[in-house]
Amino acid sequence: MVISPWENQTTIAEFVLRGFSSIRQLNIFLFMMFLVFYILIISGNILIVLLVLFSHHLHTPMYFFLVNLSFLEIWYTSNIVPKMLLIIIAEQKTISVAECLAQFYFFGSLAATECLLLAVMSYDRYLAICQPLHYPILMTGPLCIKLASSSWLCCFLLTAITMVLLSRLPFCGPNEIDHFFCDFTPLVHLSCKDTSLTETIAYATSSAVTLLPFLLITASYSRILIAILRIPLGTGRRKAFSTCSSHLTVVTVFYGTLIATYLVPSASSSQLLRKGFSLLYTILTPMFNPIIYSLRNRDIHEALKVCLSKKPGFLLR
Repeated sequence: MVISPWENQTTIAEFVLRGFSSIRQLNIFLFMMFLVFYILIISGNILIVLLVLFSHHLHTPMYFFLVNLSFLEIWYTSNIVPKMLLIIIAEQKTISVAECLAQFYFFGSLAATECLLLAVMSYDRYLAICQPLHYPILMTGPLCIKLASSSWLCCFLLTAITMVLLSRLPFCGPNEIDHFFCDFTPLVHLSCKDTSLTETIAYATSSAVTLLPFLLITASYSRILIAILRIPLGTGRRKAFSTCSSHLTVVTVFYGTLIATYLVPSASSSQLLRKGFSLLYTILTPMFNPIIYSLRNRDIHEALKVCLSKKPGFLLR
């Protein structure tokens, strides 16, 4: 009878998140910087949600999907940043296996949902620009609700498959995760069992919720670009492009940082670089999204002016 070399190992109950321990002398600076970023993310996205909810002229499909995206960003960063701030400033850097798996589940689900929401928003822009006369008939309220709810439900269910497989893996040590949150790759590397099935299924599901939306976004904007180029030079072309420029910028930043992160070599010498790229899509992208949508959006500007011109308590009524 052959005894597995893993049978005599003790299953661990908690992990140690190393965070940015290699640059420990900057901990106070990093803590303050990330805390400011987190406050900006939460306040900026909450502001967009409130502006859309209380401004009747923003009750359109585009802003309905924007509210979903802002709501997602709030929970996306809240799932990662508070724990990251704790491990930066505190000596206690441990996280239980259950808490770590839960953090990965919500991170994976919300990141996948963002991919689908961005694809849905690109489809909305395609209909608005390429089929403007039929847009009110095609993009109805019930359809918007179905598209948004399907995005949330589909991604949470798909990530649950990976989550179940990951939770059944034994972790026997070492228990250190050289990252500031519980990502999939560092977790499977700590397992003392064959993880090929888990990795294959995770790769398949993650590809489905990232590559397919990306292809849909590319197809939508290809048609949008063709439609815009057919518009005579002048105000019409600029107006058509302005309706989708903010969303296109967000898509470029989000997918650009995501691709850059996972194309970086996994060698230990590049781990600090991988953490830096991870910060781009976990902190900087959610922080820039409200700014991008606000700076070049006349409707948001007008809604904000109206809100500021009213009494401070108008949101409570």
